[in-house]
Amino acid sequence: MSAEVADREALSCSRPCTPPQASWFEFLLDPSLLEQHLQGPHPDPSPVQLIVQLLEQASKPSVNEQNQVQPPADNRRNRTLKLMALKAAAHLTWDLKVLEKGLTIPVLNMLLNELLCVSRVPPGVKHVDLDLSTLPPTTAMAVLVYNRWAIRTIVLSSFPEKQTKPGPHQLNMMSLVQQEKELTENILSVLKEQATDSITVLEGALNIKKDFYIHTLRTLDLLAADPSTANGETESSTAGLRISADHLHCQLDSSASFCCVDEQRLAGYWSACKTLTGASDPSDSQHTPYGQISCFMRNHDYGALIEAFIRDNITFILPNSFRHSIQLELLHKLQQGDGALEEVCHKLCVCNAVRDALEGGVLGVSFHQLLLKPSKNTISFLLEVCARSMDKEHRSETCKRKMALFIKSVCNRLEDVSLAFMVSSHKLFMELLQDEEKKILMEQMRKSSATVNLSAKPLPSFYDIPASASVNISQLEQQLILSLDPLHIRQILIELQGMAERPFWRVNSKWEVPVDYVNVILAIKDNLTRDLVYILMAKGLHCISIKDFAHARQLFTACLELVTEFSPKLRQVMLNELLLMEVRGHEAGAAEGNMERPPPDLVSRVRGYLEMRIHDLPLRQIVGEECVVFMLNWRENEYLTLQVPQSLVNSNPYIKLGQLIASTCKELPGPKESRRTAKELWEVVVQICSVSSQHKRSSDGRVSLLKQRASSLGILPRSKFMTFMKKLREPLVLTTLISLFVRLHNIVRDDIVNEVTAEHISIWPSSLANLQSVDVEAVVVTLKELVNYALSLNPNNQSWLCTQADIYFVSSQYSAAMHYYLQAGTVCSDYFTKSVPPDVYTDQVLKRMIKCCSLLNCHTQVAVLCQFLREVDYMTAFKALQEQNSHDSMDSFYGYIWDVTILEYLTYIHHKRGEGDKRQVAIKAIGQTELNSSNPEEVLQLAAQKRKKKFLQALAKLYF
Repeated sequence: MSAEVADREALSCSRPCTPPQASWFEFLLDPSLLEQHLQGPHPDPSPVQLIVQLLEQASKPSVNEQNQVQPPADNRRNRTLKLMALKAAAHLTWDLKVLEKGLTIPVLNMLLNELLCVSRVPPGVKHVDLDLSTLPPTTAMAVLVYNRWAIRTIVLSSFPEKQTKPGPHQLNMMSLVQQEKELTENILSVLKEQATDSITVLEGALNIKKDFYIHTLRTLDLLAADPSTANGETESSTAGLRISADHLHCQLDSSASFCCVDEQRLAGYWSACKTLTGASDPSDSQHTPYGQISCFMRNHDYGALIEAFIRDNITFILPNSFRHSIQLELLHKLQQGDGALEEVCHKLCVCNAVRDALEGGVLGVSFHQLLLKPSKNTISFLLEVCARSMDKEHRSETCKRKMALFIKSVCNRLEDVSLAFMVSSHKLFMELLQDEEKKILMEQMRKSSATVNLSAKPLPSFYDIPASASVNISQLEQQLILSLDPLHIRQILIELQGMAERPFWRVNSKWEVPVDYVNVILAIKDNLTRDLVYILMAKGLHCISIKDFAHARQLFTACLELVTEFSPKLRQVMLNELLLMEVRGHEAGAAEGNMERPPPDLVSRVRGYLEMRIHDLPLRQIVGEECVVFMLNWRENEYLTLQVPQSLVNSNPYIKLGQLIASTCKELPGPKESRRTAKELWEVVVQICSVSSQHKRSSDGRVSLLKQRASSLGILPRSKFMTFMKKLREPLVLTTLISLFVRLHNIVRDDIVNEVTAEHISIWPSSLANLQSVDVEAVVVTLKELVNYALSLNPNNQSWLCTQADIYFVSSQYSAAMHYYLQAGTVCSDYFTKSVPPDVYTDQVLKRMIKCCSLLNCHTQVAVLCQFLREVDYMTAFKALQEQNSHDSMDSFYGYIWDVTILEYLTYIHHKRGEGDKRQVAIKAIGQTELNSSNPEEVLQLAAQKRKKKFLQALAKLYF
């Protein structure tokens, strides 16, 4: 026996035995197997899967001798298949929740129509015309099950649902998917037409006090045995599953298995209804947090409302969207003239800002506006909310840090120095902020006001611990760990060397120097010098990591002076590290808002590093990376493109990336000229986002393709590339990279209808030679992270906002998409006080906004937006206005319509429906003199522009 055969047999012996999946035709050959299969512990296929298989076989069309497709034959085989499908549903006790989860609407419609057929429901008679009390029990119950499903399906179909996007291997099934979609829409159309009848049928059943029965496996077996006589047995007696009147009404004290009530959802409905009735007490122990807030609002108990919001900053029970909706509601009342609400709105704004800060969210525009001219009482209340929101027993270190950043941000934004000192003297400021942060803020406040007498004495350093001559080794080692004074460190090492001969650079396991330098440093023969160089460098690197650049410079300078005496190689290493420290220090200042250009000396030193040609010198890639980032951020593209040595480009991937990015940016915006360099950058990034593939032969001889997440083909791992991009700040560089990933994203998704847009997208290739090797998920994630990062630097970049909106749109997150589409319009129109430029709100953007509103069931908004297109889309507008389950304010938007044709259609629709009040609103809108078609074109254009601006402002309040 060969080794390969032996291995294969051993593998087959060790493999667990899995019973084969039962096939539908086995039950057709022996119907008695079905019940045995269904009653098994884990039937495979499951009852729902079996229903699909059986009905699929029963509904297959036949082909006659002339090769013509005929409807499914009504023969014994197909009738048996349908009956077995009903048995599988009966095994599930006709649980609609389970059936809806596993079956599509067409399949479930077929199943329930078959139930109506076998239950002898009179054909051709509307269900609303049947007297359920006189029908046989199983017949009546079949009618109720069908109509319950009809109403449930209508309700569920009204919710926006993310569409499942087929992958490349499913493209050949698109026609089938489209057919099923059309069939589903046809069924829903019929169900909606019959919705009133279905409701009447179900309401009528509530008045019937007798028991009902529904088919079980036994009654369906009786039907199969003798259809002519089984009717009396199954429909007039108690052979089926008994459903009592109480169970039918779905009361909570029913314990039968057939009555499944979602108590949590029912409680939600109860709470919502109770809120709407208005007769409730805020102190009710059964009140939900939502109910309490509604009571406070209804009773104008705004003090209790604010207290509830402060408590919620600890519990996080209320969603942020709900809290902000309450704030917007009161702000609307304030704008309508209720001046007493101004202080309440300010306090709610503060409460919500603290909640946003604790969740790591972006602070709202209203809070920033409040900080422009705050009163002393406002700042006092803010500090009170901050203090009460910090539950010391349960708050994590992350929450404390977020609160510290919030307080720091508030302190920075306050122009009134007295208010800033009010914040800085608070206990939270003293407890949560780090010493260095407090020191910097106090210095800034001192500079801001010459009248404020700040002590010039610096804060004592935690590390300034003096050494003593009469101490033991452990005490000296402790001082060595804590000290940041180079002379002190040297003195401690001299004392330690005199007390013991061992490597003291190992005293602290957290002292680390880059692996590139370890061998060079440990090769120093003098023990004291070796320890001193190692420790000074390790401490300096640690200081840089915590942005303590002053101590880092002191430590590195001392180390440079030391190594200059004996090692030119280490001297250059220290010069490189000092350069890295200076670059990081300047970039840290820029990140905090100091956009002063770097001094010429620093730029010259960075260029010197990038031109360096010293052989056998240990170089850290991070130094090259930071220098490239520095040059890109300060728009030194010409230098990166022409003067960096090719040897350094080939040895450091960051420098190669920087050169390609600089070359592409330098040649923008001319697409033709920049295509060559853009293609080189494209190929590098595609490789970074690709996955390597390998083939593996299985034991049965088949070859399978395995994909690995990490590709060895790219010059950098994707994670490091993402880290590199998140150090960039220059807008054109970020815009270029975003456009690259947008093009790549569009290619790998291959959905021309749902493409993301970006600036300069035309410079990139429009296809990929090896599409299968690209990691689609990596591309999508990288694009989202990159756009989020860019917007964190500049949330008012119109191009990035449009790209973000498109990303949410193609991900079916329509509310978020509307938020960013409106934000893009806001930043280029001064909050819609000016017209949005047509190159921002293009027809494509407007059509996407229309689709978002439509899928959010905001149909009146759809109709208004249809006017914004270059050619008004009357068909879409009219279809939207025909919808009656609109989730927006409907007639409150009529004042924003300037197209007379749409207004005339509105009056017709409301007249047809008998909606007199809404018809009057439409008539009032159409009767405005400025919309008179006899007016000059300028008057009509001004009327349209005025309504456009007001409508967009109204939308912004809804979606921001």
